[in-house]
Amino acid sequence: MQQAGERRKGVSADHARLMRRATRLALAVALTLAACKALAWWLSGSVSLLAGLTDSLLDGAASLLNLLAVHYSLRPADEDHRYGHGKAEALAGLGQGAFISVSAILVCVQGIDRLLHPEPLGAPALGIAVMLLSLVLTIALLLYQRHVVRETGSTAIRADSLHYRSDLLLNTSILVALVLAGYGLERLDAVFGIAIALYIFWSALSIVREAGAVLMDTELPPEVSEDMGRLACGVPGVVGCHDLRTRVSGTRWFVQMHLELPGQLPLIEAHALCDQVEAAIHAKYPRAEVLVHADPLEVVRPHP
Repeated sequence: MQQAGERRKGVSADHARLMRRATRLALAVALTLAACKALAWWLSGSVSLLAGLTDSLLDGAASLLNLLAVHYSLRPADEDHRYGHGKAEALAGLGQGAFISVSAILVCVQGIDRLLHPEPLGAPALGIAVMLLSLVLTIALLLYQRHVVRETGSTAIRADSLHYRSDLLLNTSILVALVLAGYGLERLDAVFGIAIALYIFWSALSIVREAGAVLMDTELPPEVSEDMGRLACGVPGVVGCHDLRTRVSGTRWFVQMHLELPGQLPLIEAHALCDQVEAAIHAKYPRAEVLVHADPLEVVRPHP
């Protein structure tokens, strides 16, 4: 059991390193793109580029919030937070949803104004170059974030990745709008800006729903809980299990269950079976912290 504990500590340290690196990289990308888009928008007056600039500025603010939240969530459990600080990630997700919603509203308002009062765009070549750079950096960031989410299951990094995926669509749309504007279709720039804003707002709702599910202690997917029950009952000596409960906090899954064991079983053997069940579940689901309670079979299923 001591070796298992050491392995868990090693995995946690690895996860912490990946998550911190992902948040710092996201902040660096957002600030770099904001600076480039600010210059391109100033020279071109493109509503689509303004949409990209606004989104990148809010991305920077959201990524900074994410960085602070992840740093806090990785703090070990203490006397006031016995289950750790993982829900700070979900709070960061709610904050990101608010930031993204604001950006969508601002861009939509600007797009409607430009539809009503169209203006020619300037410096389209610079805008196109900036958007190509944005696509390259965003794709690189998304690939790394996908790796981190797969390894850690972090809610905050997943939320960050979700709005950078919307950025990928946003940047592609801006690029198309700038190219079309070069052929005299300036109004499409505003149309693309409004469409992007609506998509960003939808993404924000998705982030808020996911963060809310974590804060409300929503259960893991039914198939995962059922599989955990099968793993528990698959340990020789375990007759059955019931009252399996799960919830998520940050990168950790908290699992509680009652095992049904023969009533005449010595306490030391019952304890060993509980340890085996915990180890079986943790082996397949490394993020799970399992708490097992042993019930005498004669109490759970009394004879008539």
